Amino acid sequence: MVRIRVLVVDDHRIFAESLAAALAAEPDVDVSAAGSGPAALRCLDRAAAEGRRYDVLLVDADLGGTASALGVARPAVPVHDGQADGLVDGISLVAGVRSGQPAVRTVVLAEKDDPRRAALALQAGASGWVAKDCSLSRLLTVIRGVLRDETHLPPALLTGVLRELTAARKHRTESERLVESLTPREREVLRCMVAGLGRKAVAERLFLSPHTVRTHMQNVLGKLGVHSTLAAVALARRAGVGPVDLAGDVVERGGQLA
Repeated sequence: MVRIRVLVVDDHRIFAESLAAALAAEPDVDVSAAGSGPAALRCLDRAAAEGRRYDVLLVDADLGGTASALGVARPAVPVHDGQADGLVDGISLVAGVRSGQPAVRTVVLAEKDDPRRAALALQAGASGWVAKDCSLSRLLTVIRGVLRDETHLPPALLTGVLRELTAARKHRTESERLVESLTPREREVLRCMVAGLGRKAVAERLFLSPHTVRTHMQNVLGKLGVHSTLAAVALARRAGVGPVDLAGDVVERGGQLA
């Protein structure tokens, strides 16, 4: 019998343990649970090193969200995506796993249907979006389906997700057109901005004067049609422009939406 190795990632311990116990009752499923993104990544890395990779990752959509009735923000999960450490939620964890271990299929578990977040999950590399209160048989169908390279969404979400993906593609096309209007030097400056470098740091990196860098930054904002560095960075990420590699070369993350 071919066994399916599943990792449940949810910071609600009772839910994670209950779901893991239910899945473990299936004769062809081996299951483990992790209570955070870092714990999940350690499990994945350890399993890969031992030659027993996980097949499916079930990720809480709200991993690293707000906590408790006090409204205190819980620290989001730090995930290394190959470029820099960042604070991310469950959907961004999916992107990190997709980048590091592309053979692992991911399914997002959600409290409620949300077309926009479901679309973001698919863009991040998820193979499915499932309600947390779905039946065990439905969840097993999804788990087995994604291993056959199927994509699973609730029927009620399909129209909304397609609309979101179409809109995202349109925005991406427009963003790419605007970025293409930049000169090679301006693109370098934009990549530095994406990396979070200030004017002085950009000047030192590109061997330019701060005044020249300021002019380039103003030109970048003008050509992109935005009024702030944050807006320019958001547009650049939609166009697939990645940050400069602070260790050396300029890099670009092909096709990954922010």
